[in-house]
Amino acid sequence: MAKRAIQSDSERHRTTGFAKPAETDKGPGTPAQTVHDGDTINVQLDGNLAVRLLGIDTPEISFSLPDGKFSGLETERWAEFLADPFADRWGPMQTPVPPRLKAFLGAKVGSEAAALHYEHAVASREAFRALVEQDMQIMQQSVTSFTYYMNFGFEVTDGYGRLLCMLNRNQPNASQPTPRPPTYNLRLLERGRAFPYFIWPNINPWDRPETIEEAVIPPGQARQLAENDRELKSARTAVRQARQQHLGIFDMLRPLLLEPFELRNLARRVAASRYLIDLTSDSDTLLHPLNYAEVPFAEDRLWIPGAYVPLFQRSGWKVQAEPA
Repeated sequence: MAKRAIQSDSERHRTTGFAKPAETDKGPGTPAQTVHDGDTINVQLDGNLAVRLLGIDTPEISFSLPDGKFSGLETERWAEFLADPFADRWGPMQTPVPPRLKAFLGAKVGSEAAALHYEHAVASREAFRALVEQDMQIMQQSVTSFTYYMNFGFEVTDGYGRLLCMLNRNQPNASQPTPRPPTYNLRLLERGRAFPYFIWPNINPWDRPETIEEAVIPPGQARQLAENDRELKSARTAVRQARQQHLGIFDMLRPLLLEPFELRNLARRVAASRYLIDLTSDSDTLLHPLNYAEVPFAEDRLWIPGAYVPLFQRSGWKVQAEPA
């Protein structure tokens, strides 16, 4: 496997990287060419980078089972697990799951859950590949000349060392050779090939406040934000239209019920850990992670990582108590 330029070590709580001297017109730069001043040097990453598309969550093609074995969702072992993920044979959940949430998840799993998840995962992967290949043709570029445009939120990487961004084909002229399309993030939502997955503070890289404190939503104004923020509005509209048209994961006969984050949590034996805001509500209360089912549609959820909850509390938000 090719080396990754940025790697994460969750056991040691470290993220590390590899780099080499930056390129110049004549090849790798010398220290005299790459050291700008006492605290700045130009480098190029040594190894591949993984990019995680912001604001979306697609079905998992493969993942680790509770026993730690990594395998594809098409395997019999995954079929057995998702047939009854709360069975004693899979070990206890590390965090208690309230009866209401357990029933909610229980209605989404069953004997066909793994195969269905894999089916939609492959379809999402192929849709993404097709979009990139189409863009290469439109731009009349090959794999050696085609480039991507990335736009980052507040957090440039996630806990796995992957870049977090909105991604598109790199097209400097907005109208040539054709009108610049929406990002791959949005195009996948439009085709019903991804669930929306909005995690604060990485909401709208094109309209990002100067500081993270300024990005905190005032209590009771989430619905107003969702209706006025261009990126949130476009993404939520795309999801609703895909659902109405029964596209992809919203297929009328074979819809994907178990969301990818739910599958990952079940396999890790943990419950939801992020608080959330209901984007359809004028409430001033952060919903408890275990109550996320109170917001039935994924496009109406804005997830708040626990580390940022005190920031919201200082701004006047209340925090919902843990369900019994």
